Amino acid sequence: MRLRNIPGAREIIENSPLVIKEAEKTKGLWKELFGNDNPIHIEVGMGKGRFLMTMAEKNPDVNYIGIERYTSVLLRALQKMEEKPLPNLVFLCMDAAELEQVFETEEVEKIYLNFSDPWPKDRHARRRLPSREFLARYDKILAQGGRLEFKTDNRALFDFAVEELEPAGWKAEKITYDLHADAEMMKDNVMTEYEERFSSVGNPICKYVIYR
Repeated sequence: MRLRNIPGAREIIENSPLVIKEAEKTKGLWKELFGNDNPIHIEVGMGKGRFLMTMAEKNPDVNYIGIERYTSVLLRALQKMEEKPLPNLVFLCMDAAELEQVFETEEVEKIYLNFSDPWPKDRHARRRLPSREFLARYDKILAQGGRLEFKTDNRALFDFAVEELEPAGWKAEKITYDLHADAEMMKDNVMTEYEERFSSVGNPICKYVIYR
């Protein structure tokens, strides 16, 4: 369950230099913000940040942006970053539906979705991050040749995500229904907190890598 109500979280985030405020002003200028021409990778719904921090540490030649809407969750990531600052990682506190307001066309070279909220009720399907509605948003900000990676232990959500690809105009480059048993797709795999927890109790992890 996500933490949503830590007193003072909003104020801390508003005053943190690690969280970009008024990000719409940075649209098209993210490489200038980082001060280099390195590719930009984003994680939508990054949770407490373990995955993205590990990626940023392993790949200093990539700029990472973590997006999380819940202040109390983002606060946990900030606390981790204060212990171990990373110059190639910043955060946004925003709703993923607003991605086009903060990223220019083809400004992002890779998108990560990890253990996204399944929104299990049918009437909420369009809120799911791998839905065709969100794939249309990703399509506008993702560079030509870019990739989107999605991991989850929720088989129903993954089946839904795979079914959304064709009507949304996306194709699967790689797909597995048991990531940890797939030697090729496990190369350089970085686990999230949820991935470690769910795989430790025997839940198979599903993953795809898709493109347009």
